[in-house]
Amino acid sequence: MKITDKILTAISFSARAHSGQFRKDRETPYHAHPMRVATIAAGWGVEDEPTLIAALLHDTIEDTTTDFDDIAELFGEDVARMTALLTKDSRLPEKEREDAYYATLAKADWRVRVVKMADGYDNLLDSQSSKVPVKALNKAEKAIALLSRSEGAESPVGKARVALASLIAKTKARVAAN
Repeated sequence: MKITDKILTAISFSARAHSGQFRKDRETPYHAHPMRVATIAAGWGVEDEPTLIAALLHDTIEDTTTDFDDIAELFGEDVARMTALLTKDSRLPEKEREDAYYATLAKADWRVRVVKMADGYDNLLDSQSSKVPVKALNKAEKAIALLSRSEGAESPVGKARVALASLIAKTKARVAAN
């Protein structure tokens, strides 16, 4: 991953936005998650600066006081649009919200889909300490089913599909063994 000034700014912005928030283990600062999501995406071959910034900011609209305009002003409309697509509409009831969210993601360009699969990968990986990571597993399976199109195996989406499918299989085997 080529580290640019904008990526460094996004890292700091995300850390400040998520200040005081923790992962489900109540020990890991939440900001570790968007950092890992961006790192995972980069590991799958994503070099596109706006995509990596969207990965760093993917939970800011949903989980902080940050809004679309804040992101657009600092990082541009493209990053703000991607971040907004990665945000669930909290005004909708949960079932409707999830369905609408995945329907929107399924139509999104490859960059948004890769960030979502990196998010699912990290959430599933992070749930490995749980006895039964059912929710993370279900979301990862839904992400791979809806977001994987026919992109080639060497594309970032193809690499994401292979990596996420492998982690899903390992998690299912671990759950079955317990």
